[in-house]
Amino acid sequence: MPALRWSTATVSLALLVGTSALVGCTAPAARPSPPSASPSASRPTPPPVDPVQHYADDRLSVMTLDEKIRSMIMAHQPGLDAEALGRYASENGLGGLILMGDNIPGSVDELRAMTGTMAGEAGLPVLVATDQEGGVVRRIPSDELPSALQLRNLPATAADSAFTQRGSLLESAGITVNFGIVADVVPDASSFLYDRSLGSTAQDAAARVAAAVAGERGEVLSTLKHFPGHGAAPGDSHSSVPQTALTLPQWRADHAPPFEAGIDAGAELVMFGRLQFDAVDPVPATLSARWHEILSDELGFDGITITDDMNMLENSGRPEYLSQGQNAVLAIAAGNTMLLYVQQVDIAAVVAAVHAAVEAGTIPMATIDDAAHALLVARRTISGETGRFVHCFDECLAVID
Repeated sequence: MPALRWSTATVSLALLVGTSALVGCTAPAARPSPPSASPSASRPTPPPVDPVQHYADDRLSVMTLDEKIRSMIMAHQPGLDAEALGRYASENGLGGLILMGDNIPGSVDELRAMTGTMAGEAGLPVLVATDQEGGVVRRIPSDELPSALQLRNLPATAADSAFTQRGSLLESAGITVNFGIVADVVPDASSFLYDRSLGSTAQDAAARVAAAVAGERGEVLSTLKHFPGHGAAPGDSHSSVPQTALTLPQWRADHAPPFEAGIDAGAELVMFGRLQFDAVDPVPATLSARWHEILSDELGFDGITITDDMNMLENSGRPEYLSQGQNAVLAIAAGNTMLLYVQQVDIAAVVAAVHAAVEAGTIPMATIDDAAHALLVARRTISGETGRFVHCFDECLAVID
């Protein structure tokens, strides 16, 4: 897979219209008419065409509703058999695969060979993601670069350097998405996230988060997690729904800055956490349209939003979150672009539940289209087939050359 390049490709073909003079024969000379503007001069210049957007538009137009919904799912499948992983993704129409420890072979070269096979269609590969934070959370064990625990006590430039090298490592292994930048502000040393957080204050964390995003940029798609901030809510979201009474103004001051800094630095994804801020919206943030609005309207994020592992909702013990299909409906209705499943998922049941919700009007069709389109753009971009005329043959080349 080619190295990633994130600048937007544009195309503008100009049509040059030539004119030839008309010469009279025997008629007497007439008074010359005033010159008129050339038709081409008055014709407005067409706007540039973005070939990636054009591809996504065309691809979306031929996808069924179920295909669109399937493309919004990223799942995990155990094992080291790259062909089996690829079949799992393609047969289920998935938009992404997440690699866990059980998917990582003994060397980066072996991993690169695996990801090249499992990614599927060359022009539209699945997103291949992993959690490579460094330190206690690293799927590629050879990563000995500084962890967040070390970086929180070093200048922000150290985070830039560490994540530049980490991004390069991931790119060389064929990983295209890193769920690796913890933007949570965690001052409590007893928290399970303390060793993974880049700062104990909003300002310290923000500087290092921005530097980490800058370091990864151009190598992998960077992800900020766990929005709106796990440090505000005590407890472990792997087995519960941590709650906090923190108000929105308090959140803005103490927990928003690292996410805002990472967004300003160019992070392409934000992962929503299973956190409940009762004073803002008394449901987990993953299922909260209000928190999605805050992310978009206040922090200016217009990229891909992805849930944390959806299975954790089922594991929370709350009876209202026992249905995998209903949880998917709530998450998409709230505004998530992509659903992540690290544990077991009944893909057919999830797709059927979301399909039914679209037909019932619970989820607008535009919501599905917008999400599927954003993912098509991301997948097409990482394919490297973003030039002006990727499949331009002899006749086409004769015209543009």
